[in-house]
Amino acid sequence: MPASADTSVSASAPADTSATAVVGGPLQPLLKGMTDAGAVSVIAKVTDGRQVWTGGSGVAEQGRRAPVDPEGRFRIASVTKTFVATTVLQLVGEHRLGLDDPVARHLPGLLPEEQSTITVRQLLNQRTGLFDPTNDGVSVIPDPGNELAFRTWAALGGLNRTYTPAGKVAASVLHGPLFAPGERWDYSNTNFDVLGMLVEKVTGRPYGEEITRRILRPLGMNRSFLPGTSSGIPGPHAHGYTDGVDVTEQNPSWIGAAGEMISTTGDLLRFGRALLQGRLLPPEQQREMTTMLATGTAPSYGMGLAGVRLSCTTVLGHNGEVLGFKSDLWGTADRQLALSYAPGGDATAQAAQSAAEFKLLDAAFCGGN
Repeated sequence: MPASADTSVSASAPADTSATAVVGGPLQPLLKGMTDAGAVSVIAKVTDGRQVWTGGSGVAEQGRRAPVDPEGRFRIASVTKTFVATTVLQLVGEHRLGLDDPVARHLPGLLPEEQSTITVRQLLNQRTGLFDPTNDGVSVIPDPGNELAFRTWAALGGLNRTYTPAGKVAASVLHGPLFAPGERWDYSNTNFDVLGMLVEKVTGRPYGEEITRRILRPLGMNRSFLPGTSSGIPGPHAHGYTDGVDVTEQNPSWIGAAGEMISTTGDLLRFGRALLQGRLLPPEQQREMTTMLATGTAPSYGMGLAGVRLSCTTVLGHNGEVLGFKSDLWGTADRQLALSYAPGGDATAQAAQSAAEFKLLDAAFCGGN
């Protein structure tokens, strides 16, 4: 489907029918290493435009023998932020938003006076000081580390609750700021709740509709969508677990514009390739998005885009985690990797899975496949 008249997408991205599909190969043992370390399942896809490698390990659902489908859908978690940021930067390129616009110009009254100077730029690069009620283990969901509290919450229907962006921002404001706007960097999902509200205010359409019409449809990402308050994942998909609770079906309004999207590895590679080749944003906004700021920790961060230093290069993208699922989308202009896995086991096991995840990422870009 062609892009709408006012979109900034410069080109569609049809499937590369000349690419050679490869299953197995040197990366496959690294996937198995993640499930050997306790992950329920892991799937990955790597492309350089000429060759596409696909792999998977583990089972789709605990207690069943069916293997995970490498082409199945999954919750992409905070990789959603890169889609939101791209949409916001398209609006900036269209002069419908300014990076240095204060939030109060477009959403008056949303934030108190001491936070009224927060700008679109600070939201995008996580320098607002807005408290994150989705990660404090109290305001939105109980800390999954408190197994009894989490199981009780889930059993009482917590996975099906609907949260509004305004309600989450209000919870942030109630807590108070962590620091003055622009003072330092601190990752907060609340920043992207506000960005989602800004997109709707400026365009008159929900951010999910804007992402769909500006990015998903033009790129042919036909298996990706933003579910809103819908809890299921249609079609083949992996199951995710938290403290032994199957959390595959969850109302993703709790994470909203910061992480609600559902996709596949193939669709994510289409997006990553188009973005890093400069086909989704004008040059000025592309430079803004990919200018990395020091965060005090790794990785560095731009605008809804992070940078990770590997043994041979730096890759740009994002990772993410929601209940039951972890995801990755990283790349250069020439090569991209998309990965999803369902963590399992205790904290020690999950640390081993994270280490294996990084080893796989480094091998995909520096070790060949």
